[in-house]
Amino acid sequence: MVSAKSPTVRRRRLCGELRRLREAARMTCDEVGRALGCTGSRISRIESGRLGIRPGDVRELLEVYRVTGPEADRLVQLAREARQRGWWYAYNDVVSETMKIFVGLEAEASSIQNYEAHFVPGLLQAEAYARELFAGVRPTLDAETVQRRLELRMARQQVLRRADPPDAWFILDEAVLRHRVGGPGVMRAQLEHLLEIGQLPNVTVQVVPFAAGVHFGMGSGFVVFAFPDPLDAPVAHTENLVGAVFWEEQSEVDRCRTAFNHLRSAALSDVGSRVFIADMVKEM
Repeated sequence: MVSAKSPTVRRRRLCGELRRLREAARMTCDEVGRALGCTGSRISRIESGRLGIRPGDVRELLEVYRVTGPEADRLVQLAREARQRGWWYAYNDVVSETMKIFVGLEAEASSIQNYEAHFVPGLLQAEAYARELFAGVRPTLDAETVQRRLELRMARQQVLRRADPPDAWFILDEAVLRHRVGGPGVMRAQLEHLLEIGQLPNVTVQVVPFAAGVHFGMGSGFVVFAFPDPLDAPVAHTENLVGAVFWEEQSEVDRCRTAFNHLRSAALSDVGSRVFIADMVKEM
């Protein structure tokens, strides 16, 4: 089983705490840089997570901020944990840096809220469906790369079945179920997979039918991750043809959560959604 410990989340927490300590010390990045003999931009890149940081570097920053004792030891240990490699680095050859961040957040999330308008979310994809999706969306990928990406996707799904799984709530537009990926057999297997995985006690699947009309989520899918430690603020994620964005400002995350709550109201209930999907299986 994949680990619930994520260096991605540890790194994000460390960056936030270092920024908080600098602000509490009433120092600018340039002032900290001068104290350490480096540039202010380097301190800024550390705080934003764009530059890796070693435990020794953390210790030097803490000396500038006059942080000592158990608090300093805790942050240095956090830096050690942040430098470890998550299980997903075994797929380093086929995934982008953005995807590594996404999987790292997913690995430690205690709550996942996911709305999709065009395709079945990765955590709910049957293997055959996922393979067809990779081949169709990225036809230039060679067979070996497709297989490696497929293995990563299947490994990610273990997060839903681990001993302490996240509370995972998925809302799918009806178009997701109607849009054929692969042949009828692939789609039938995918729909049956949705019915199966929807029976997990920590998983909820809802469908927004076409009959719901115009609704809050039209145009873009999104994911909101929340974490067990209150020091780790929630993160929202959106993706389009040219790239992905992680939204961390409270107002941005709140906007996604508001949209998700509206979608929950527009969607069929979880029981009604199961009936809806089961009826589609019978029609195939």
